[in-house]
Amino acid sequence: MSEWLSRQEALERLKVRPQTLYAYVSRGRIGMRPDETDPRRSQYRADDIAALATRRARGRSPSAIAESAIAWGEPSIATAISTVLHGRLIYRGQEAVALAKLATLEETAAVLWASTEPVAFKAPSSEQPDPAGRASAFAQLALLASQGRPSLGRSAASLCTEAAQTIGALARSLGAAAGTAPVHQRLAQGWSVNEAGAEAIRCALVLLADHELNASTFTTRVAASTGASPAACLLAGLATLTGPRHGGAGEAVMQLAEDAATHGADAAIRRWLGHDRPLPAFGHPLYPDGDPRATALLAVIPVDETLQQLKKAAIAATGTYPNVDFALAALTRSFGLPRDAPFQLFALGRSIGWAAHIVEQIMSGSIIRPRGRYEGPVTKF
Repeated sequence: MSEWLSRQEALERLKVRPQTLYAYVSRGRIGMRPDETDPRRSQYRADDIAALATRRARGRSPSAIAESAIAWGEPSIATAISTVLHGRLIYRGQEAVALAKLATLEETAAVLWASTEPVAFKAPSSEQPDPAGRASAFAQLALLASQGRPSLGRSAASLCTEAAQTIGALARSLGAAAGTAPVHQRLAQGWSVNEAGAEAIRCALVLLADHELNASTFTTRVAASTGASPAACLLAGLATLTGPRHGGAGEAVMQLAEDAATHGADAAIRRWLGHDRPLPAFGHPLYPDGDPRATALLAVIPVDETLQQLKKAAIAATGTYPNVDFALAALTRSFGLPRDAPFQLFALGRSIGWAAHIVEQIMSGSIIRPRGRYEGPVTKF
């Protein structure tokens, strides 16, 4: 029978920070389960920890250090912005789900940016791009990146001000109406959504604002470490977000929902699993007991019958629960949002997290310099 360790025991054996331990868990390198005596705590598989400790003890040559700086699941960047702790997403010490009950994206930005001043995402009054959406967002950020000032040597306040202006332009390119109202209200106006839909959009944006050192956030920090402008850094994050293993998962979720509507939930799930495709919208390595972001968002959304049946069938077939991608699909279908709304909401919400990481990276004064290791053929000269 496997031995299980407490969080403190695991940290002591690995000699790592809590964020690194959770990253190992998220990539499946360390098994985790709830503590049988206290479900609020977690236990970690001792065999997995011993194997990792052995690999770490084999030596730290310069090439090994460089490689580990970008090894997925082994982040070497300390951050005070967000973390996942015992199944809860935390923004600078505040639980994201609690914030999402009432806070706007602007208020959440003030938390993540550690700003003492109110944050506003004012949209330019210029004509709204036609059509608004993903392509317009890329075009807008590319334009601003080509005109932007480097980030190096600037104060945190200056970077936050430019980031807020850039995010306002991003929101406009995604369809938000011009004006000074909170961005979720202007986005709802641009998408012709009622008050209930606007409230659901607000909740989604807050819940998506940041999520540890994920792929797009790491990319954003790499760009920032070179001194790229805030807009260029946000563009780097947006490009990474399009991947189907990241923010691009929304497309697969919408397709799964459409398959379920056409063929039935059970048949749709069999088709996906039968083609050796992981089932999108269900399960999350950081949340073995269910994604709290999905739970919070689904609580304010009228889920249609197709998705209810899909949820029931997926839990029965896989034993996994809906994640935030499922909730975004439910939001999109329930309020008739643009089909690409899951990605667009992800991009707009996450942009404030990216901005927080840009500032933190610049203020650290460091540059991320990963090195590659050549493993191809060698010709002697």
